[in-house]
Amino acid sequence: MRITVVENEAEAGLGAFAGWLADSGAECEVIRPHAGVPIPRRAGNGLIVLGGTAAAWEDDRFPWLPETRDLLRTSVEDGVPTLGVCLGAQLLTLACGGAVERGEHGLEIGATEIVPLPAAADDPLFTGFGPVPAVQYHGDAMTRLPEGAVPLATGHLYPNQAYRLGERAWGVQFHPEADVEVFIDWTGHSADHLTGLGHSVEELNAGAKAAEERLIRTWRTFAQRFAAVVESTAASG
Repeated sequence: MRITVVENEAEAGLGAFAGWLADSGAECEVIRPHAGVPIPRRAGNGLIVLGGTAAAWEDDRFPWLPETRDLLRTSVEDGVPTLGVCLGAQLLTLACGGAVERGEHGLEIGATEIVPLPAAADDPLFTGFGPVPAVQYHGDAMTRLPEGAVPLATGHLYPNQAYRLGERAWGVQFHPEADVEVFIDWTGHSADHLTGLGHSVEELNAGAKAAEERLIRTWRTFAQRFAAVVESTAASG
């Protein structure tokens, strides 16, 4: 069971997903286009596209984005289990005909609550979830989902927090892979910027620490469920 992982920048890696997916029997092949590694034309048994500071349309600054969108589109068409995380979700959205824009409410950051929608009750990844905390760090937003997308979760600042496209592709605006250590590293590297926007880094970090147990419990289950979808799809194919 091999999952292709596209890492858009070194600081936005697999995080806690690395251990959780390995424990589920998945082998992750991490592709690092930011270090010059080309994007493959096809994914393995599954595909995860991670986050990053790029905007999903900034092809001139991040020249691998068109190939990443092509890979996402092909994976959806081929029925490969696919997960787009933050920037990855925005790339999935653009690749499949939706829209992504600068967020009208500015930066969404911290361990904020997402609320599952009715369709989540029957979803392979979200079933059984109530309102749960999720790590957020994004300024762009998915403003129109692709045709046929099933909304799965919403939030206070931006409504499109998670959706499913077809049977096996998911986009999540938040960072299920980011544990508290990763989040604190992010806020540490951008402390001056966050302070300038009026955020308290100390309060953001404290909020993430307070939610740590629920973050681990929820998103470990999510990662395990995604690995199960990859495994069952590979076994049936």
